[in-house]
Amino acid sequence: MTLRLVIFDVDGTLVDSQGDIHACMTAAFQSEGLQSPTREAVRSIVGLSLPQAVTRLAPEVAPDMCERLVERYKDEYASARRRQGAAQSSPLFPGARGVIEALHAQDDTLLAIATGKSRRGLNLLLAAHGVEPYFISTQVADDHPSKPHPSMVLAAMADGGVEARDTVVIGDTSYDRDMAHAAGVPFIGVSWGYHPAASLTGALAILDDFADLPDVLAKHWSGS
Repeated sequence: MTLRLVIFDVDGTLVDSQGDIHACMTAAFQSEGLQSPTREAVRSIVGLSLPQAVTRLAPEVAPDMCERLVERYKDEYASARRRQGAAQSSPLFPGARGVIEALHAQDDTLLAIATGKSRRGLNLLLAAHGVEPYFISTQVADDHPSKPHPSMVLAAMADGGVEARDTVVIGDTSYDRDMAHAAGVPFIGVSWGYHPAASLTGALAILDDFADLPDVLAKHWSGS
């Protein structure tokens, strides 16, 4: 039996977290007396690791302030999610849970995560939604270069013992697409995320409904 690996991005792909991310980034910037970034600007950096995201949003800040902004964001995310409940403030997109469960039930399919979140942030989110057991590998920004570097994909493939030809990355941003292609892995985009679907050129498919993913994967792996 050939094992297949499906690697999911998180923010903008599995969960709608833009409100959380914007609120936490706003709190971090205000803590340093900086003008808060717009929601549009924050959406554009979702998927990058936090240091790269902060640098994109505030290229003029000194490295020590950048580090403080990153740590304040992490602290704000953890404390706010505990107060509000991550499942409510960062809900799964419609159909996500059912598709995760359906793919997990397939004996030849393994699931993994590649995200710009920290380990602490991802663990909080997965626990809130009760989906941790479905993923055999969770790759986070703490352990890798930022997307679009292929490191997270390569590590997930190593964890699953799966080759690139039997792996697919699912994501909503050009960072996810470029990460997949850098690893030699096909990419499937989603239209409900934080980058315009038109920007996800080179994708095998662009999903408008999570429920379509199993059929798209089956057709891809059958060669049809």
